[in-house]
Amino acid sequence: MTVAYVDTFSGISGDMFLGALIDAGLPLQTLTDQLAALAIDGWELTVAKTRDNSLSATKITIAIPHAHQHRSWSDISTLLDQSELHPAVKEKSLAIFSELARAEATVHGCTLDEVHFHEVGAVDAIIDIVGAAIGLHYFNIDQLVSSPLPLTRGWVECEHGRLPLPAPAVCELVKSMPVYGLDLNQELVTPTGAAILKGCGSTFGPFPPMTIERVGYGAGSRQLANGQPNLLRLVLGAALSVDEAQQVVVIETHLDDWQPEGFPYLSEQLFGKGALDVALIPMQMKKGRPGFLLRVVADCAAAWELKRCILSESSAIGLRYHLETRWTLPRQTGTIATDLGEVAVKKVSTPAGDVLYPEYEDCRRVALEKKIPLHRVYREVSKASPESFQGKS
Repeated sequence: MTVAYVDTFSGISGDMFLGALIDAGLPLQTLTDQLAALAIDGWELTVAKTRDNSLSATKITIAIPHAHQHRSWSDISTLLDQSELHPAVKEKSLAIFSELARAEATVHGCTLDEVHFHEVGAVDAIIDIVGAAIGLHYFNIDQLVSSPLPLTRGWVECEHGRLPLPAPAVCELVKSMPVYGLDLNQELVTPTGAAILKGCGSTFGPFPPMTIERVGYGAGSRQLANGQPNLLRLVLGAALSVDEAQQVVVIETHLDDWQPEGFPYLSEQLFGKGALDVALIPMQMKKGRPGFLLRVVADCAAAWELKRCILSESSAIGLRYHLETRWTLPRQTGTIATDLGEVAVKKVSTPAGDVLYPEYEDCRRVALEKKIPLHRVYREVSKASPESFQGKS
């Protein structure tokens, strides 16, 4: 599986994202040939290498000699539907524009059919968005992960007049996304950039487990007042399946007004979102009230979704979390043959030698099928030697 990490240390815009894709290896000829499938004339794409704080990057410029044509959501949808773009590119482009349309409709208090794109619907934004979809399809990116987004203050001049930063459409688009404030009077996250992340179903967090294969830098259109490089970094590579992360995040919260009957459901949800371990510990809390300590251990990449799950599915109104390192023993899943049939086990390599541990769910299955006590299944497993273990291929 191919994964892309969007490092938004200086925000994200449509031209920065497209520039990063080209810098990472998207052939310009491939891009322009596919963009030619759009029924749009009178534009020219210029690609140039530039440097920002000694970092080499790719800067794209879209020249349009005539006045921009404002387009409705229906116009853009028809434009994409009638094009000869690859179906996957059409779908991704429509998803991004759909997010923009919903944000604009909310901000301006109108329906989707009444939305008319100005800056975001102009030719340059269409090229940025469709170009992004082309690049994602070219690299066959299955998963897009982004760092949290930096939001600034100040003002931006647009078709509707002077608007506060973050732009109102950006505020709508970044709902549910992790953000942080930056003391800067310049726009870093544009509506198009935020819509690309939202329309592509991005997740957020630190670098995912991956083998890095390509790195691209897309340049922004202005120098930043605080001196940092105005670049977007895009890291592409092969996703790694890491069963045992050696650096984990530990998330905890105290619960004193929660019905513990909900714990099995919460635990199921947390494991489904990547938790490595979940524990609920009884404790005595203030004013003599009985309560619980909920503790979740997870890979750092899964932390954001797990925090959201805890705050949604329990009565917690705050969380504590910290990073820890851990040492885990090598293990392998497989089966052993017993008088009751094959049973799933885990073989763990300990300093004293290999040990077999029964898998509860499979032992439960055997007990129900054979109509025997569960402890009998466990006894049968305990008779087996590690040499009889058959690992999964």
